[in-house]
Amino acid sequence: MSNYIEYNDTIAFHPGYYLKEVVDESGLTQEDFAKRLGTTPKNLSVLIRGEQSLSIDVAAKLSRMLGTTITYWLNLQQAYDERLAEILSEEELTRERDVFKLIDYKNFRDNFKLPDLPRRVDEQIKCVREFLSISSLTVLEKESLAVNFRRYSENLSRSNIVNANAMVQIGINHTIKMKIPKYNKRKFEKAVSFALTQTQNHSGFFPVIKEAFGEAGVALVALPNLKNSGINGATKRVDGKIMLMVNDRRHYADTFWFTLFHEIGHIMNGDLGVSFPGEAEDEADHYAQMNLIPQDRYEEFIGRHGYFDESIICEFARDIDRDPGIVLGRLLRDKLVPETDMYLKKKLRHFYSVVIS
Repeated sequence: MSNYIEYNDTIAFHPGYYLKEVVDESGLTQEDFAKRLGTTPKNLSVLIRGEQSLSIDVAAKLSRMLGTTITYWLNLQQAYDERLAEILSEEELTRERDVFKLIDYKNFRDNFKLPDLPRRVDEQIKCVREFLSISSLTVLEKESLAVNFRRYSENLSRSNIVNANAMVQIGINHTIKMKIPKYNKRKFEKAVSFALTQTQNHSGFFPVIKEAFGEAGVALVALPNLKNSGINGATKRVDGKIMLMVNDRRHYADTFWFTLFHEIGHIMNGDLGVSFPGEAEDEADHYAQMNLIPQDRYEEFIGRHGYFDESIICEFARDIDRDPGIVLGRLLRDKLVPETDMYLKKKLRHFYSVVIS
């Protein structure tokens, strides 16, 4: 390490730079100067090379030996530290600009009320950084920044990782603010049973199940999806609570409820992390399927019918007290209703979109 730093045509000098001048002008060897100073030659050499900061003790010894003030030497160290911090910050900002290219600031502006700052990239970076409560956008590139990424392939892009981590940070920040007790699995199981009674309450289900989950120590957080996150949901233990975060990436009630119960399955199994589509997460999928539609009733239902129209689906949904869209979603998933059946989709599916108030 040098005892001075050059960056963008400016130079910051370490106190060791000036100390070397003093030693050279004294006519003494570094070993003799060190002995007079009351330190070791090794410590003096390290300080002159700029490899350690000037301590108060050494500053006091220099002031007594040379007739200067302690403040003089400490000010040299402070000026160097401040300039070094500026340089490191500028270098980090350069790296942040590269990460920021993967982020759609418009999502943050529209969904989370960040200020409109057209073409002012550095200010946008500052706003996103502070909103997420992170020291640098570069930390978003780290897989498992806050939770494990549940996946069985290497297909996640850099953009997926950055935006998925951003979503998780938002979810964690919401969870921290929620005043709820520590997680209680028994109470959560009861809250989950209650949630199943709310699948047809499209306009009012969220606050009531959020409250029920909260009483069990589970912070239910629904967020608008961030572009390129590729994320379905995430769970994480936060200060004794458990964050259960879902988004509106797929927008429809049936996929929302399936994602919700998929994440509930992970909590029940003690497997917390981030979920991406296309994973071999059989246990969580099985939990969601079995709870949203009882398997024995479903098998009986599909065994009785060779085709599935609106009235048949709605009748079965009434029998099991579920939203017809959830039944349609299962039939589509099992390819018992073709994806091209736009009539049923339009009639039975409800559109969900998360709005942060």
